Amino acid sequence: MAEMAMERRGFLKAAAALPIGLAAAAESPLPAMEIGGREISRLVAGGNTINAGSHLSHFVDLSMREYFTEDRVQEFLGRCQAAGIRAWQSSGTNYEMWDRFRRAGGIMEYISLGHAEPDYPATIERAARMGFLGIAHHGEVTDQLFKAGKIEQAREYLKRVRDAGICVGLSTHMPAVVAYVEEKGWDIDFYMTCVYERHRTREELKKLLGYVPIPVREVYLEEDPPRMYAAMRAARKPCLAFKILAAGRLCQSPNQVQAAFETTLKSIKPTDGIIAGIFPRWTDQIREDAEHVRRFGA
Repeated sequence: MAEMAMERRGFLKAAAALPIGLAAAAESPLPAMEIGGREISRLVAGGNTINAGSHLSHFVDLSMREYFTEDRVQEFLGRCQAAGIRAWQSSGTNYEMWDRFRRAGGIMEYISLGHAEPDYPATIERAARMGFLGIAHHGEVTDQLFKAGKIEQAREYLKRVRDAGICVGLSTHMPAVVAYVEEKGWDIDFYMTCVYERHRTREELKKLLGYVPIPVREVYLEEDPPRMYAAMRAARKPCLAFKILAAGRLCQSPNQVQAAFETTLKSIKPTDGIIAGIFPRWTDQIREDAEHVRRFGA
């Protein structure tokens, strides 16, 4: 009880320190969407920044790791809640920080990634017991299985998620995966859809471009988002678009960020949303992203 009281005091202290603008934003809900009958905001906080996975450079990773201490993660989630963000999508390793936030009085749904081999620390059984909103089969693994002709392994894993009573999701970076799953009529509740197919092989890049850029693993092509947006519009279930800012490559100016949010929200279904990696070290990206979604996603 004493520990829980201290957690709650810490949360209330962080909430009291919020700028007036964020406190006001909490009174104006973000546009909403539903996953499995449960309502969340169309803007979902992503986990890569907290996990120090920038997909940009090793030095940005180090900056993120330095910034996001455990206490600062709690403050971050409180600020997200105040801005109207009602869900956090993260890896299976961050559920304890989410649980700490929740036990301190925070209100935030949790969407985890997962896959069968090896199973994440947040196992399906633990996720069900703790009340995760959903588990999405990890996109990197999904795409590897699809390319290898073994995508049905992901389906078997998701059947276990369904049996546990958790919302079922599938993450992918490939429009072809969405089209395949739609054609086969998989039993899922939502997709997580990266708008850039960033993990093409050397051979695929050579065939597509005629040359191989550096680095090979992180190539972002302007032609990719329209293809994924079309797949999202055709999908019968809600989709959560991610990496709409090309993992920070489209953050060189406020206008560039705004344009990415506007284009995405005008290109997807009204029942779809956005997962945004937020790194508020130098600017109030929480408020900025929320304002873009209010403006273009209503």
